[in-house]
This record gives sequence, structure tokens and C-alpha cells, in this order.
Amino acid sequence: MQTLNIVGAGRLGQSVGRLAALAGYRIGSVYCRSLASAQAACAFIGQGMPVAGLQLLQPAELTLLAVPDARIAEVAAQLAATGTLAAGQVAFHASGACEAALLAPLAAQGVHCASLHPAFSFAEPARAVASFAGTRCALEGDQRAFDALQALAHAIGGQPFLLGPGGKVAYHAALAVASNYLVTLHELAQQLAAQAGIGQADARLLLGDLMQKTLANSLALGPAAALTGPIVRGDAETVMRHRTVMSPAQDALYCALGQATLSLAAARLDEAQQAAVAAALGGAG
Repeated sequence: MQTLNIVGAGRLGQSVGRLAALAGYRIGSVYCRSLASAQAACAFIGQGMPVAGLQLLQPAELTLLAVPDARIAEVAAQLAATGTLAAGQVAFHASGACEAALLAPLAAQGVHCASLHPAFSFAEPARAVASFAGTRCALEGDQRAFDALQALAHAIGGQPFLLGPGGKVAYHAALAVASNYLVTLHELAQQLAAQAGIGQADARLLLGDLMQKTLANSLALGPAAALTGPIVRGDAETVMRHRTVMSPAQDALYCALGQATLSLAAARLDEAQQAAVAAALGGAG
């Protein structure tokens, strides 16, 4: 039975701790900024020993630093100064945007350091525990940590995969585009639907159904094959007409996305069509 220490038992730390405990891991020391918070975390997890200082962490095969991104390097340095982690043990953080290099002070002591990021929203620990199964978990850092962390990810119901060297920032950007920008596109589409006189309830159904089916097609066929609409048809006149009903902000976003869409559609258009659509997207709306 492997032991997992948790440094920073907020929503993510509590959720991973509870899932690990249910999977047969032993939860060792749990440290938070306040002892009361550590005690509450242990109560939720169902295991663990709350400690009041990093120097009080007990030996463990795995140590999770589940602290805010801005504090990972600081806490890693503090933990290294205590000398509580031994060479050959595994330390990891769960940031989506930051690399394992933030744990460098521990790596210098022979600790195997990595990051394991679950692509999941830990809004509320009890709900997270109930719905975590199947979550993709991105892993990067010291390869010597991978076996232990892949085993942990599988044990808690995750699906681990490896990132390429230096790929963490691009990975996080991909998540932001897929998640955040999809919401922004939905908002733009709702604005234009409202300008057309479509009520909110009808717009929600109309756009939701179309967006879901389009995403399903793109996932099944690939973006280039799933692309439809005026740009891939070379219909420059319709593109220009679209722009006449848009505000400057809407038009700027439409054209930026249009240029990217034109690049995606290029293989299906002849040179004259490409030039006409590019001209339609290039001037003032």
C-alpha cells in the first residue's frame, strides 16, 4: 500500500485524496495553511493526519502539492528546506499551466518530480468524487515518476496520457481554446440571433442543437472535413452581407475567425475563390 501526502488540501486536494483513499492508497500527512483546514480535509477524505507545518510531514512514496499555481515554487522551496522528502520519492503538482520544473528545489535533492493535471473542474469535492471517472490526466516531468503517477491516475478513475517535452503551455492553451472560446462563440451567436429577432428560448435550442451536432461531426470526421458554410463554399458575397449587420467588435471577431476558417478550407477552394473570400474578410465591414 502506497502512502500519499497532501500539501494544500483545497477542493482538488480533498477530491484526489478521497479518490485515492477509496482506491486503497493510505493518506499520510495533510498540510494546509491552518490546522483547522487540514483537520476538515482529513474528515472529508476519511483518512490522514493533519499537520501544522511542512517539517512535520511523515515519509510517503507520493507527495501532492495541490496549492495555487503562484505558490507552487515557493512551497516546493520551503518543502526542500525541511529535508522531509527523501531521494527516490515522488513529488507532483496538479497545475494545468505550469510545468514540473517549478519543483526544481526538490528535484535537486533527488526527488522525482512531475505534474499530473486532471482536465476536470473541481468545483465541489463531493460532486467531483462522484463524477471523476474517465477524466483525462496530463502527465509531464521526470520519467522516473511516471509509473507511480500513471498507477495513481488509473486507480482514482483517470485516463493518464503523456505530454511532449515543453508541451505544458500549449496543452493548457488548447484546453482554454476548446472550453473558453467555445463559450465566447456561443455568446457571439446569441447576440446575432437576438438581432434577428429570435427569442432566447428558441435561440438556445437552435444554436445548442447546431453547435452540438457540429462538434460531434468535427470529432468524428476531423475539422477540415466537418467544415460547412459560406467560406468553404467560396461564397464571398454572403460573407460580406454577414458583416453589414455586425458591430465593430462583432465584425473584428468574425473576420479573425473567418481568416482562420479560410486557411482550414483552402484545400477545397480554387485560387479565385480563396482570393474573393480573403477580400471579403479584409476590408472594413
